Amino acid sequence: MKITPIRHASMMIEAGGKVIQVDPWSQGNYDGLAAADLVLITDIHPDHLDGKAIAKVKKDATVFIAPAAVAKTVTEAKVLANGEKTSWEGWTIEAVPMYNLKRGPEAGKFFHDKGRGNGYVLTNGGTRFYIAGDTEGVPEMRGLKNIDVAFVPMNLPYRMPPDEAADTVRAFHPKIVYPYHYRGSDLSVFSKTLEGSGIDVRIRDWYY
Repeated sequence: MKITPIRHASMMIEAGGKVIQVDPWSQGNYDGLAAADLVLITDIHPDHLDGKAIAKVKKDATVFIAPAAVAKTVTEAKVLANGEKTSWEGWTIEAVPMYNLKRGPEAGKFFHDKGRGNGYVLTNGGTRFYIAGDTEGVPEMRGLKNIDVAFVPMNLPYRMPPDEAADTVRAFHPKIVYPYHYRGSDLSVFSKTLEGSGIDVRIRDWYY
């Protein structure tokens, strides 16, 4: 299993001879990377849904999994709604709600409405990976069980600050957590808040 940070919310997962691209984005460098067998897309915002980057990573046999809002643009995508599961090449893929509880552009509106986007739990060979997407520390995240590796966002105003992200991570207690989608955030706050929790905090550079 190999996980390569690419840019912001974009990453590549390689396992069992398969390549999974998550939220490909044109600001990332895809030169020399293998074409995707599977593309997972979390949301409609341009740092997650980028047609130019999708064209770079796809091949004729590429499978797409996405929420319905994304499938309006990526029409070949298999739609997965919050709470639904599917199987692909030995993987189980579950869509987890990702949304704002309190943050939005104005009173009564949210940056991410519940049901529009997906986080994903991927299970392969008994290992469970959680890719949170654009979200605050929602109850569905806090209630996750048996997560081995989690990728959790933390930057304002669209998601949550590092201390709030750490509190949420402590609630569902993955074995390993990687901050991602963290542009401009103080990751030391996240790490310090999780000291003594037994959670392995791993920092990688998504903004080389």
